[in-house]
Amino acid sequence: MDLLRSLPIGLYLEKPTTWLHSLDPRVKLAWLMMFLVTPIGANPIWRLSLVGWLLLLIVSTRLPFRIWRKQVGLVALFSLVMFAITVFAPDGVNVSHQPRLPLDDLALTLPDTDPEVLPQPTGYEYVLFNEGIFRITRRSLDLAIRVSTLVFVFLASTNLFLLTTAPEEITASLEQLMRPLRRLRVPVSELVLTLTLALRFIPLVLEEVQNLVRSVRTRAINWKKLGLRNSSQVWLTVATQMVDNLLVRAEQTASAMQVRGFTSPDAYRMRWYQFRMRKADWVVLVGAIAFLSARLIWGNTLHG
Repeated sequence: MDLLRSLPIGLYLEKPTTWLHSLDPRVKLAWLMMFLVTPIGANPIWRLSLVGWLLLLIVSTRLPFRIWRKQVGLVALFSLVMFAITVFAPDGVNVSHQPRLPLDDLALTLPDTDPEVLPQPTGYEYVLFNEGIFRITRRSLDLAIRVSTLVFVFLASTNLFLLTTAPEEITASLEQLMRPLRRLRVPVSELVLTLTLALRFIPLVLEEVQNLVRSVRTRAINWKKLGLRNSSQVWLTVATQMVDNLLVRAEQTASAMQVRGFTSPDAYRMRWYQFRMRKADWVVLVGAIAFLSARLIWGNTLHG
């Protein structure tokens, strides 16, 4: 199994190139914040519409089926499981009422009606489904929609952003957006450099894990004969070797930076990405503003 190709979450896809790849990373970051912020305090209709818009956005990229099946399939399955668990879970509300009048008076006033069940003036029902051990209330349904849509939107939107944006573009856009923090003596350059190295180091970690797993498989170890204790010792040895290899990779990276004269981020400036706003970027940015306006108008929490 090739972890560098089959890992479902968090890897940048260079090929095939979609229209999202050509957008400015700052614009994509703005849209990512729209998907992450607008569900807060929104009504269920807006949350469900976010899921629909996000699926439409994923389909519009025209990515191969094998890619978005792995990228979205696991997230959608996890969200559906969260919805099923939450919708049938107890809502935590124990509604108990006491009649204002004594039961005898109610019986005299309403002789043909069960004194414990009074006629309701409207068709409102708190319990939507009650069959056996399964019980769905309005609160549990609303909570299930909140949890499942938040999980799907947060994971799918972030994954789509990482899928179509190079690590250098992400760090460059974050550095430009965090420039005002330098007045507060925040080490923006150091933070961005650390993030760049971390994003670049992730594939190296996956490669080391992949090589060690393959080395264990080629030896055809009989795990049943080893037992639990010996098996744990083997995996502990593998984990130790992986840490040693990663430390060697980190030392090689530091040596390469020193050879190239890298002393500090402020003294050695590297231009990872040249920002240039095109017409398509402005159109997408205006769409983000319209999207936020629609959230403020129609996405408020429903009362009553």
